[in-house]
Amino acid sequence: MKKTLSFALFDSGETILSALVFSTFFPLYITEYVDPKIYSLIYGGSFLLSFGLALQLGRIADSRGLRKQFFTLFGFAVVLLCASLWLSYANPVLSLLLFVLLTVSHQQSFVFYNSLLLGFEKRGLTSGIGVALGYVASALSLIFLARHLDGAEVYPVVSILFFLLLLPSLFFLKNPSQRSEVRLRSMFRDRRFLLLVLSLLSLTEVANTLTAMMGIYLREVYALSAVEIYRVIGFSALGGVAGGFLWGHLTDLLGARRTFPAGFALWILFLLLLPAVPPKLILPVGFLAGLSLAHLWTTSRVLILSEFPEGEASVRLSFLSLTERIASTSGLTVWAILLMLSNDNYRLSAALMVVFPLVGIGLYLLYLRERVRRSPPPS
Repeated sequence: MKKTLSFALFDSGETILSALVFSTFFPLYITEYVDPKIYSLIYGGSFLLSFGLALQLGRIADSRGLRKQFFTLFGFAVVLLCASLWLSYANPVLSLLLFVLLTVSHQQSFVFYNSLLLGFEKRGLTSGIGVALGYVASALSLIFLARHLDGAEVYPVVSILFFLLLLPSLFFLKNPSQRSEVRLRSMFRDRRFLLLVLSLLSLTEVANTLTAMMGIYLREVYALSAVEIYRVIGFSALGGVAGGFLWGHLTDLLGARRTFPAGFALWILFLLLLPAVPPKLILPVGFLAGLSLAHLWTTSRVLILSEFPEGEASVRLSFLSLTERIASTSGLTVWAILLMLSNDNYRLSAALMVVFPLVGIGLYLLYLRERVRRSPPPS
């Protein structure tokens, strides 16, 4: 249990960093000095840079067994770079440069952190507990911590919290011993792997769009006040906590390959209910949203680890990280187009987003067929 808690605590620290720095304080600060479109391009470019770096470092980590060493290196880099934003606060250009380095380091640390799941027997439950504690940490930081921080103060506070939540994983998690020589060219030609990645992307696009736009949706469709919106989002967080434990247990019990398809049904149900549900039933739908999000974050990393050679974990998990970042842009772009075409009909736009999990089902079925085709015949 000590190892599982150590793994989950880093998930909490990573979520606090994302909620307070990446999603809230830094964007609000930097867009006072830099055009939001320029900031978006730079931020998006940092993910492409991170992906390229993760592929190369992942290849080295997988072949030489250096996963925890890279996790430690980039974990400390996150601590230092986050704290440095406090010192550079008066210089927006320098702050933006440091923020790009922070973004890249954060992505690297998360890729190698996910690969440490190789050292666990019950990977589903470990992943689920991490997701559950991440939801708790995100809610607590936004509700109780954010309002007491102002401007540059957030960076040393988050840096210290991240460092404290990083330490247990450095002390108690072992470096996985699995090794393999990875050829990147063959991985890009692996049709089975790419089908699974695209299937994951289809759900991640819905998940990231929901996370970014739910507050606006509730305001525009139901005319909810800020307090009422926070209540729905809070109920969603409860669904995320419950879902982390539920899906983690089911993943260990049934296997990630059998548990993952439930996500398509969850998202289809949510997207069909959301436009039709009356205001008095919006809280249960919010809970379903959290349950759906927890399913995706819990099962996806375990699925990658269980379906492909364990020695290639770091490189393959780099693709998982990339899908999450691509989805942040593509999902919101599609959402904006749907709103324009429907004359700001939020209900219709939400219903039309169901195309993503439907496409995802098709891709996953193709993946399963490809998997069976490549399986060796029984002896």
